[in-house]
Formats: sequence, structure tokens, C-alpha cells
Amino acid sequence: MASPSRVLITGISGFTGLHLSNRLLAEGCEVFGLANSHDGVHVPSLCADLGETDGIADWIHSIQPTHVVHLAALSHVVGPALPFYQVNVLGTESLLEAIRRAEVRPEKVLIASSANIYGQTRVSPISEDEPPLPANHYAASKAAMEWIARQWFERFPIIVTRPFNYTGAGQSEAFLFAKLAGAFHRRVPVLSLGNVRVARDLSDVSFVTEAYHRLLMSDLASTTLNICSGRSVAISEALAILRDLTGHDPEVTIDSALLRPNDVEVLTGDPTRLQAAIGPIMPVAPEEIFRRMVATLESGPA
Repeated sequence: MASPSRVLITGISGFTGLHLSNRLLAEGCEVFGLANSHDGVHVPSLCADLGETDGIADWIHSIQPTHVVHLAALSHVVGPALPFYQVNVLGTESLLEAIRRAEVRPEKVLIASSANIYGQTRVSPISEDEPPLPANHYAASKAAMEWIARQWFERFPIIVTRPFNYTGAGQSEAFLFAKLAGAFHRRVPVLSLGNVRVARDLSDVSFVTEAYHRLLMSDLASTTLNICSGRSVAISEALAILRDLTGHDPEVTIDSALLRPNDVEVLTGDPTRLQAAIGPIMPVAPEEIFRRMVATLESGPA
């Protein structure tokens, strides 16, 4: 299949959306956006809530996208329950309904779910065949969103992705690995953390955007795929890498308020199905991931 030509990205003003739009623009694609903010967005975009089905349908009809990537979501693990379901479940239903009303037939609709749906599974590495065991409302909303998406498989060529943890330059410090990089860059003397034994399958955002680009070009449809490296990094390991990179050695204290009773200690994905679908992608080594993040922080705003 040829490279995508006109791509609509929801959540384009977010971390992944900005990186993916730059990746696709470099490939010569036309990129359009949907977001709740125009901050940092340099392509034609609609500022709207996902629930504004009619307005989104009009926008989609006007731009006639060949491909749609749905990244918009409420992505923090903790928070009040209702917004997770309003945004992640009903928002996805609204988007798919808007595509239908717009009377366009995209060649691919890629919908980002989350590896958090696997929850407290004891299987490692985790394949797509593992049943969802969500341990919080964020994960439960993503599992429900996948069920909604499957109801549309016969109407659109949909791929659902389950990205495991990833990070990179520009990620909000609301996310753990970005928080760590920022703290070491600022030479924070005391770092309060939760369980430092927690380990996550960790990728660089460039790995994820490369996988998404290949999936958009693929002939796949009506399927669900992990986006993962197959290699986990513990928080303690990330701390050691950042100490070596920066020469800074903060005092690390354990804050009981940051210990999550339902947290999954080790989460490692099985990339076998992804690699079979789009070929191997070389994961970025953890040391290089954090080196890039620290270098970007040190260089300051562009």
C-alpha cells in the first residue's frame, strides 16, 4: 500500500500527536488535526471537543482524509472516573460516527488504546491474547473503547494499538520517565517516588511513530496489536542511567502517597505479532532515550 496522503490526527497537540505529525510531514503527507488546543500545532486543525459530532463530521467531509489516527484521550492513570468514559469511550464513538456522517471511506483508521488494559496479569511477556484485567478507570475505559471500536470493524478498516510505556523529548512531566529526566536536569536535591522496583516496557516516541506510520501503510484491518519493545526498564535502572548522564545524585525517598495499591510491578509486552505485521523496528536503548531527553532539556526551547 502507498504511503498515506491525507492524514487526520486527533489529539494532534499532544506529545504523540506532534511527533507523529512531524514524522508524516517529513514523508510528504498532508496532515490535519483535531484537538482541544492549537498550541504547537502547525497544520490545518479544528479545535473541538470529541463530543461535537456534527462539527467534526463537517470538518472531516471538508478535508477528505485518506487515513485517520485517533490519539485523543484522557491519558492519566489517576483521576475521577466519569471523564475517562466520557472522553475515551464516548469520544471514540463520536469520532467514528462523525467519519460515517462525513461519507468518507478512509483507507485506515488507527485507534490508540493502551497496554494498561492488561492490568494485573501474571503473564510475561504479554501477548495480545491475554484477557483485559484493568486495574483502574483509565484502563477500564480503554478496554471499553476497544469493544466500541470492534463494533465498527465491518464499516472501516480499523487497527487498534496497545502501546506500552514510551517517552521522549517534550513529554509532560505528569508522566514518570519525563518527570525523572526533568528532575535530574534541574538538579533536584530530593526526589520523592513510589515503588522504584516498578518496571515498564519502555520505548522512545520515535519507535511508536515509526510503528504507526508502517501500520497506516499496511493492509491490516480488524486487528489489535501491541506497540512495545519487549524489554522492560525499572525505575531504579532509569535512576542509575540518569545519574551517569548528568553526574547528579539526588536523595531518593519513598512517598507512601505515591504507592498505588493496584499498580502492576512489571509490564513487558510481546512484540511478535507487531514484527510479523510490519517488520522489525530497532528499539532505542534506554541510555539513548534518556540521553536525548536530557540533551533536549539542556538545549532549552528551540
